[in-house]
Amino acid sequence: MITTLLVANRGEIACRITRTCGELGIRTVAVHSDADEDALHTRLADVAVRLPGAAPADTYLRGDLIVKAALAAGAEAVHPGYGFLAENAGFARAVRDAGLVWIGPPPEAIEAMASKTRAKELMGVEPLEEVTEADLPVLVKAAAGGGGRGMRVVRRLADLDAELAAARAEAASAFGDGEVFTEPYVEGGRHVEVQVLADTHGTVWALGTRDCSLQRRHQKVIEEAPAPGLPPRLTEELHALAVRAARAVSYVGAGTVEFLVADGRAHFLEMNTRLQVEHPVTEAVFGIDLVAEQIRIAEGHALDGEPPRPHGHAVEARLYAEDPARQWAPQTGRLHRLSVPDSVRLDTGYTDGDTVGVHYDPLLAKAVAHAPTRAEAVRKLVSALERAVIHGPVTNRDLLVRSLRHEEFARGRMDTGFYGRHLDALTGPAADPYAPLAAALADAHGRSRFGGWRNLPAQPQVKRYAMAGEEHEVRYRHTRDGLAADGVRVVRAGPDLVVLETDGVRRRYTVGRYGDRVYVNDIALTALPRFPDPADRLVPGSLLAPMPGTVVRIADGVAEGAAVEAGQPLLWLEAMKMQHRITAPVTGVVTALHAVTGRQVEPGTLLAVVQPAGTPSSEESA
Repeated sequence: MITTLLVANRGEIACRITRTCGELGIRTVAVHSDADEDALHTRLADVAVRLPGAAPADTYLRGDLIVKAALAAGAEAVHPGYGFLAENAGFARAVRDAGLVWIGPPPEAIEAMASKTRAKELMGVEPLEEVTEADLPVLVKAAAGGGGRGMRVVRRLADLDAELAAARAEAASAFGDGEVFTEPYVEGGRHVEVQVLADTHGTVWALGTRDCSLQRRHQKVIEEAPAPGLPPRLTEELHALAVRAARAVSYVGAGTVEFLVADGRAHFLEMNTRLQVEHPVTEAVFGIDLVAEQIRIAEGHALDGEPPRPHGHAVEARLYAEDPARQWAPQTGRLHRLSVPDSVRLDTGYTDGDTVGVHYDPLLAKAVAHAPTRAEAVRKLVSALERAVIHGPVTNRDLLVRSLRHEEFARGRMDTGFYGRHLDALTGPAADPYAPLAAALADAHGRSRFGGWRNLPAQPQVKRYAMAGEEHEVRYRHTRDGLAADGVRVVRAGPDLVVLETDGVRRRYTVGRYGDRVYVNDIALTALPRFPDPADRLVPGSLLAPMPGTVVRIADGVAEGAAVEAGQPLLWLEAMKMQHRITAPVTGVVTALHAVTGRQVEPGTLLAVVQPAGTPSSEESA
């Protein structure tokens, strides 16, 4: 029996594994980078061991340090979670060679399936060796790992070499393995997968299907179980193929076999030899704890002959610290408050006051709703997301709500091109026109401009806020009866709650303030000075860092004075294990280049200036 287990991961999955271990009476050991010294997963574990450094390559990808930590802390087993070293056969062997129990499949199965190229060969699918114009579009894909890292869609042959290089660099950074391959990119398909669970006694369960078609940058955003609208014949075929894949490599533990479903046919994609991010929807439908099952299997227990019967429908939404309206740019900063109604399951690696940093994935939490029907599960999840309180970095919460309410999703007709078609419509401002006024009234609570009431007409007070990328100016007055504003009745104005009445309808506005940042019913506003500083104005064509990160590459030939085309890649930033391309906004000339390879930048840092040919430089126009 396992009594002490090391979790070789971080964030929400480390917290989720720790929770199950606590329920089983198993002590846990956390590992952490310097950036994660006070992270939630370290606080929940019984023991924590430092991995010096911050970058994944120096910490969570150092299998030798993790094995050493397990031995030093007296652990008997290691659970890899997902990502990092979860699909690294060398790490699995090192764990076993150290006399520890590996909570996962045999290294031989990982080698056969964790490499996407070898897995496709095993399932009779050949990758593209040489890409021609006739093969386009193609998908460049990391051979090891997943989560959308090291993946690129290539639609022009001229872009292939650059995308291969970027994919290799991203895969090496995320998984310690830069091998990539290319395969045909099927447009308009659905991403459907099957959860498998196998023991050491020859039993393999197929635990239903999941639909994960709503993706951004090839990383899943919303998942559900079972996959809606599949014909029974196709569901049976998917189950059979998944079991066949598991048996082909003598699989043990939890794994997922992924398919692209198009035109009623299933195309094998890969087998993930680990626990998936979206495993909670399967747990909800089948009423099991997959982490607990993984541990029991590792201890030698046998599965029942048949899996439990499924009940109802479950939907999961991934809450990311990112801005979908700005090319999914990751966001960082202090998470002042995160609260989600208890009506849904919440898996998270953060609590109030934690900081979202630059080194790791921007996933804040996963919210999971389970109900007797799909429509009820979706309604429950939408309600919980709308009522959630999230004060901190920009998130994709509004996108999630709008996606779940979209007609295509409601009808179960979505595919992997969903966000390519609908992103602009789904990312419009969700602002309430009265939010700036509520913020101003809360700030003005109890203030009097005159230090005492006078029998004089009150002069309007003016406040400016930035909201949804636009500036808003609001006016209000101090009166004998309190605060007032034109066109609305101020029913109540306190520091934390404002109640406004318009056309006989009263609306409540909860207000939270953190310096210049204000949250009104979770709408983020920034208090602005009344008179802007002219020195803050930027030269037209200025390219600012959209996120904190490191400049990892400047395109060949890009220098001050170089001619560039609109949309041409100029440089790449790496943030949260993903590479982000900065492109020329117009056809013209690079009039300034401040970016330096290897240098870390903060959001808003001036990287370069590109202006149309013939435009005076900033120095000339000064």
